[in-house]
Amino acid sequence: MEYLLHNNDLENWMLAIGVFVGATAVMLALRMFFLHRARGVAGRTATRLDDLLLRMLNRSYLVFKLAIAFYLGSIFLVLPESWRMVVSRVAVGSLILQLAIWGDTALRGWRSQLLAIPGDGARKASSTILFFMMRLVVWTVAFLMMLDNFGFNITTLVASLGIGGIAVALATQNILGDLFASLSIMLDKPFEVGDFIIVGDALGAVEYIGLKTTRLRGLGGEQIVFSNGELLKSRIHNHKRMESRRVAFVLRVAYGTSEAKVTAIPSMIREIIDARPDVDFERAHFFRYGDWSLDYEVVYHFKSPDYILHMDAQEQILLQVYRAFQREGIQFAHPLSVVRVAGAHDPVGGWPPADGVASHLVKH
Repeated sequence: MEYLLHNNDLENWMLAIGVFVGATAVMLALRMFFLHRARGVAGRTATRLDDLLLRMLNRSYLVFKLAIAFYLGSIFLVLPESWRMVVSRVAVGSLILQLAIWGDTALRGWRSQLLAIPGDGARKASSTILFFMMRLVVWTVAFLMMLDNFGFNITTLVASLGIGGIAVALATQNILGDLFASLSIMLDKPFEVGDFIIVGDALGAVEYIGLKTTRLRGLGGEQIVFSNGELLKSRIHNHKRMESRRVAFVLRVAYGTSEAKVTAIPSMIREIIDARPDVDFERAHFFRYGDWSLDYEVVYHFKSPDYILHMDAQEQILLQVYRAFQREGIQFAHPLSVVRVAGAHDPVGGWPPADGVASHLVKH
């Protein structure tokens, strides 16, 4: 004799209850297993991903598991279509809420980890706004999916939100542009507070990175303010991140220097630079006949980005070059003009300038 209860016999009810209990037990067991593994991994490693996974698993709620298990058990029962629709929608809604809670927990955990890192307050404020916007997106999408799941027509709502969003974006495009530029600076980090940067003809140390503007402290003590959008459109030279400095300078030797000394000057400069452990010599060449000098170009690499140390090293190199030139009797060139006053019977321009010295003839 078959026992029927709501159009289902005892076997169907037993099967449905078994599936309900089994599915709940499996989900609880999986949660405990992954929690145990995540705790073990988090205790052994310094990575942040396992900590985020642990926080997400701790926010897994039993009520959602029961709703999903109830739906799985109801598959084996003969139910009216309206009841089956309600059960399935509750199960899907539970899944959506659980995923939204996991996403929100992951974002909050990520934000907490970033805020725990020592840094400037402006960057932390930017990160707080970024994570608030991301959480808002997560819950907005979850809310719309819940409405759609329970049979509401969200097409008009989504269209209205889209039109309203476009209107707001057009009205505040400059502010939003600077805001997103600030978020880009926060994520990409082309520079940080304390870095010395050059932007166009402005240079200085980064003093503040805000939601709309970035401020530099110029060499003269003045404050230079850039909008974040304008700043990211410019070419930025970040001197804080250079590993070494390439230094090039020109030495000008007077005309009339003997051939032997002219030939010996590159080797002399190389010996001076090679003697320093903090400098890598690249080259020294006699490269040009100037208007009033023999020009030598010298290039070396200083092994530190520190500007003060670089200037100390360059000072010592130039002083040693000066001493070497004095010792060898080599004269530095300096601009010189010779003015010759021609007599009444002297032909204009009939004499050549000597030793490459620029000359001017004045006719009386």
